[in-house]
Parts: sequence; C-alpha cells; structure tokens
Amino acid sequence: MNTVFQIGDIQLIEGRLWQVDLTVTSDNDEALTALTENLRQAIRGSTERHRLGHLLREIAQFDTAEKEYTLLLKSTSENNVAEIAHLNNELGCIKNQKGDHTAALEFYEKTLDIQQKALPSNPPSLATTYNNIGSVHDNMGEYSTALEFYQKTLEIKQKALPPNHPSLDTTYNNIGLTHDHMGEYSTAREFYQRTLEIRQKTLPPNHPDLATTYNNIGLVHDHMGEYSTAREFYRKTLEIKQKALPSNPPSLATTYNNIGSVHDKMGEYSAALEFYQKTLEIQQETLPPNHPSRATTYNNIGSVHDKMGEYSAALEFYQKTLEIQQETLPPNHPSRAATYNNIGLVHNHMGEYSTAREFYQKTLEIQQETLPPNHPSLATTYNNIGSVHHMMGEYSTAREFYQKTLEIQQKTLPPNHPDLATTYNNIGLTHDHMGEYSTAREFYQKTLEIQQETLPPNHPSLATTYNNIGLVHGHMGEYSTALEFYQKTLEIEQKALPPNHPSLATTYNNIGLVHDSLGEYSRALEFFQKSLAIREKSLPSNHPDLATTYSSIGLVHNNTGKYLCALSALTKCLKIQQTALPNDHRNFASTYSRLGRVHRSMKDFRAALSCFQKTLENDSKRLPRKHPYVAITYSDIGDVHRLTGDYSTALSFHQKAIDIQEQVVCDQSHLATSYSNIGEVYREKKDYSTSLSFHKKTLEVREKTLAPNHPDLAHTYHNMARVFEGLNEHDKAAEQAERAVEIVRETLQSNHPDVVMFRQTLDRLRRKK
Repeated sequence: MNTVFQIGDIQLIEGRLWQVDLTVTSDNDEALTALTENLRQAIRGSTERHRLGHLLREIAQFDTAEKEYTLLLKSTSENNVAEIAHLNNELGCIKNQKGDHTAALEFYEKTLDIQQKALPSNPPSLATTYNNIGSVHDNMGEYSTALEFYQKTLEIKQKALPPNHPSLDTTYNNIGLTHDHMGEYSTAREFYQRTLEIRQKTLPPNHPDLATTYNNIGLVHDHMGEYSTAREFYRKTLEIKQKALPSNPPSLATTYNNIGSVHDKMGEYSAALEFYQKTLEIQQETLPPNHPSRATTYNNIGSVHDKMGEYSAALEFYQKTLEIQQETLPPNHPSRAATYNNIGLVHNHMGEYSTAREFYQKTLEIQQETLPPNHPSLATTYNNIGSVHHMMGEYSTAREFYQKTLEIQQKTLPPNHPDLATTYNNIGLTHDHMGEYSTAREFYQKTLEIQQETLPPNHPSLATTYNNIGLVHGHMGEYSTALEFYQKTLEIEQKALPPNHPSLATTYNNIGLVHDSLGEYSRALEFFQKSLAIREKSLPSNHPDLATTYSSIGLVHNNTGKYLCALSALTKCLKIQQTALPNDHRNFASTYSRLGRVHRSMKDFRAALSCFQKTLENDSKRLPRKHPYVAITYSDIGDVHRLTGDYSTALSFHQKAIDIQEQVVCDQSHLATSYSNIGEVYREKKDYSTSLSFHKKTLEVREKTLAPNHPDLAHTYHNMARVFEGLNEHDKAAEQAERAVEIVRETLQSNHPDVVMFRQTLDRLRRKK
C-alpha cells in the first residue's frame, strides 16, 4: 500500500487556495486496509479510462462520465461484443442517474440484446442487466415490472453464487427499495434485513455500504411514522461515515439531511433547520454552487419554512433550488417539476390559488412529457391541483382531479397502499365541505381500513384520519362520537410526536370546539389555551394557525358573555389573517361570522350585519348554494333584522336557512337555531301561537341532540316562557323560566348576561302569578 493520509480540517485561505490538514495513517490499521481494498474494488474497470469513467459516475460528474464512455464506445471494435455490452450498460446507468429513464432503458435493452444473442453462457452479466432494467422501471413508478426484473436477477445469482455473496445483498436491497416505494414497508424491511445480515458478515464494520443499509432501514421506519427508530438508524449511518469517510463530506451531508427530515416530520422545525444547515455548510465547502445536491438542500430548507408559515422565506429557498436546476438540468427534468410543485404548495398555503395552479400546471406539463401516463408522480400532481380547487371551494372540480389520482393509483399500486388511503381521505374532505357528511364518512372509513392494515397503530396518518372522522361527526352534531375520535387522535399524537408538535395544537383546538358546542365552556377554553401555548412556541407570530386559535378563544368568550375579550381575540385573529392571507381566503368567512355574533351580542347591529354580509359574500364564492354554512349565515342575518324590528326581512332570511337545513344532512342544532329565530320573530310580532309552534320544534330537536344542561336548552325554555307570558299563561311561563334559570345556574357564571336576563324574567313572572 502506498502512503495513505487521513484528511482532517479543510479551510479556504483565499481565491482557490485551500489548507488541508493531513494525518499519516499506520500500515497496521486493519480497518483502513480493509476499507481501502473494498473501495479499490468498487471503482472497477479494465483500463484506466474505464476506471476514470466509473469514478466520475460515482462522484456524480455525469456529463463528463457520459462523454468518456461515449468516446470509449466509438473506439471499440464491433467484434468486441462484451465491451460494447458493458459500455451500453454504463451509459444506461448514467442516463438513469440523470433522470432520462427512457434513454436509460434503450441502452440497457441494447446490452440485454447483445448478452442474450452473443453471451448466452454468462448469466452474471445478464443478472446485472436485469437489475439495471428493474431500477429504471422502479424510477418510472412501474413497480410490478421492476420486481419482475429484480426477481430474474435474484434467480440467476442464487444459482451461481454462495448465499452470502455481496452481489446478492445489492439485489435484496433493490427489492426492498421497490417494496418501500409500493408502501409495503414490512416486506421492504425484511429485504433490508437480509442485506444487512450479508454485509455484516462480509464487510468491515465501518464500510460505507453498511451505512447505506442502516440508512435504508431508517427510511422504512421513517415512512412507517416510527421517527425515533428511524433517527437511531440514521445515527448509526452517521457514526460509520464519520469514522470511515472523513474525506467524503458530501456523504455526511446526506445523513445530516435525513436526520433533519425526521425532525421535520416530528414538528421539531428548529432542529430540522439546524441539520439542514449542517448539510448546506458541507455542500458549500465541497460542491460547486450549481450542484444538484445543493438544490435539494435549499428545497428542504424551503419546506421547513413553509410548514412554519414563513412563506416568503420558503419561496426564496425554492427559487434558489429552481435557479440551480434551470442552469444544470434540461427544461423537462422531473426535478424541475418537483420544484414547480413545491412553489405551488407555498402559494396554495398563502391562499394564492391561481398562482399555485399555474405552478402545478407547469409540473403537469413536464410529467406528461417525460413520464408514462400512470406514473405515481402524475397522481401526486393531479392530487395537488385538486387541492387548489378544493381550497377555492370548487369541490366538484377538486373531486374530478382526486378521481384522476385515484384511477392511476388503482392501476399502479397495491389496493392497500398508503397513497390510496390519502386519496380516499381527500375525496372524503370534498364531500365533508359540501355538507355530504355520510358520504364523507364512507371515504374516511376506506382510508382507515387501509391504514389499520398497513401502518403501525401509532402512525401519525392514523391520527389524521381519526381527526377527520371526528370532524364529520361534529358537523353532524354527533358530539360524543366526535370526542371519541379526537381522543384516539390525541392518544397517538401524544405517543408519536413531541409535546409541542403543531398537530397536537390542532387536536386540542378541535376538542375545544366540541366542548364549546356541548356548552362546556370552561373545558373548551382549557383546550384552546393548550392549543395556543403550543402554537405560540412552535410557530411564527403571523402564522394562520395562530389566528385559528384566537378565533376559537373569541368564540368561547362570546358564549360566556365576555364580549370585550371575545372582540380582542377575534381582532388578533383578523390582523394575522389580513397579514398572512389574501382578502378572499376562506378563513375570513369564519372570522367575520364570529365577529358578527359578538357585535350582535353587544347590540352593535350595523357592525354585526356588515360582518355577516362579508361572510355570505365569501361563502357564496366557495360553497354550493345549499351548503349548511350558507344556511347558518342566512340565519344570523335574519336574527339581526329581527333585532332591528325588520320582521319581514328577518323571516325571509330564516326561511332561506330552513329551506337548506331541512333538505341536507347537517348539524341539527343549527336547524333548531333557525326554528328558534323564527319563533322569536313571531313572538315579537305578538303572533304567539305561531311562535309557540316553532319553539316547540326547537325544543324537540334540542332535547334529542343536546345534554340536559346545555345553555341552548335554557334559551329555548326562556323563549317559551316569554311566549306563555304573552298568552297570559303565567304559571306555564314561570315553570319554563325556572327551568332556564336552573340550567344557566349550573353552566354559566352569575354575571353572565343570560343569567341576569333569565332571573329578571323569572322574578317578573313570579310577581304576575
């Protein structure tokens, strides 16, 4: 062995002059000797030019490697069929690594044709070609075909080689990768384990291939949502690379990237950024400024900023990614499509849906040009375009794109693949938002069945599905069932995620909303405060999710009669939304609706009507004409007109609300509110018989759907008391008023306006008896 140095610190002095600290290694260093020999064998080739080409390919200098192999191919005699087959194979590898899968397949098929005609007695070469063809099909999303070729490879190798031969471990690894891509994570892990067993027996403990295997096992656990276990395997990868490859920082950068990715998925965004920054620092020291790996890191940093709601920063990093790709990749390269997709995602999150759709369209055009029509990436893009239409309230169009996604996935993926579950979930969401709650629940159930079959019981995706099922039960007024599903969500998240993960904040907020609907306002506020504490720690101050929590807090303060507190919280919400979202974003509808109710409670009817009108304008752009949310807004507007004495207009809006609510599946408590509002109009018009009939309808619905001590029941009893008072039936009136006071005495504070009003009514009626 010649003298070997271990590279230590590397520092740029000036210009292109670097200082490199070297340490002489010992000739007796057995681990280094074994590693060096393995690396020497890996950079194979019959001549120096062959070895140079292989080395260039290994260090990602694909264009230079392609030129070298093309020159070698042109200078090779036609009679040297073995060499021609070999060079076609190498060119196929380069094309595959560059993302030009069609060209790669052409080179590999030339190799295969030569081998089958001229080299029938050389099965090992056939195995390599079958493996390479399988790799291309895997990259093209044609996983079943990939497995067929890998199986051919395996059969040849199992006949020709001993069971622990290093060549077998490569095949096991590739089969594992394909099963991983198919969402068959347990099977993938089995094949990676076989790879690991062979490599542990045949390679030195610090060999880079062992690090690769630990990395792949980590990826499977990552995909299964087992983030802590994934991180352990990534750490093993890191330890090997730090010992074995001090001279290869780019490899360390990959591992830092993967560790960052785990922190990212765990919602630990600061830690994720730290590891991505380590990745970037290595790449900035060792790679040219336009290297594709730097583009990947910029992309990942952008993704974290996107999740943190820092959309401008996200766009800056995605733009850096795109600039590198535009300089180094052909215009129709799949990586450019991925970047256009990510830029679209940010604009989608910012509520800039038209711009998002433009970028998704760019993604789609590249994919339609370069990928087969059933490629999974096309399914992803159709899904994202559907998401934009979904966010714009164009639910029918959204569903059409989700259906395109589903058709591709049903053709290319196994029936229990997690991606199918995601699509069923998205279709369910469209039905949910269209007020078609029963159909939504059916799709969520399909999602759940796949996830329960394929994912570990604590996977975050299961938590998401339980949350969505809880939402639909909440929309249907089935609050107890909703709480059961939210509790399942919470149990998974508390086990699988760190305590400040944003997903936990969402769950706390949703649980709070159910308690609010149940009239359990103290409990609701507790959960909203938990949500707020997490979001204030983990998100920037102008993140839309913070606005959501302030809105929820405003809701409960309004219900407990703390109108100024409600107004303060909702104003905070509105300021964030006005900073972070476009003017026509759907979140404004909910905020204006809640602000309208506070102004109505404070008897500022002009402000209330203005807010409800803004809600209606927003909903009319996004929702079907007979959506339950539209009915709620009609009811709110009608109530303001009642309070201002415009009874004709009030009845008109309340009738619009009921016409919707009696025809669609919706939360029956909202229908009860509409009945109650009409009853109050007729009471104020002194048409007590008609008023009583509507209040009885209200009571019938609320007694079926609400707890016996719910404040809304107290309102019904109080309204009926006033009707009986108008009919001069004072005994019945006093009885109803007593019921109302008993309920609010249990559930509301003594200074709540409703408590004060109900007691005044009761005292008045007792004096009349």
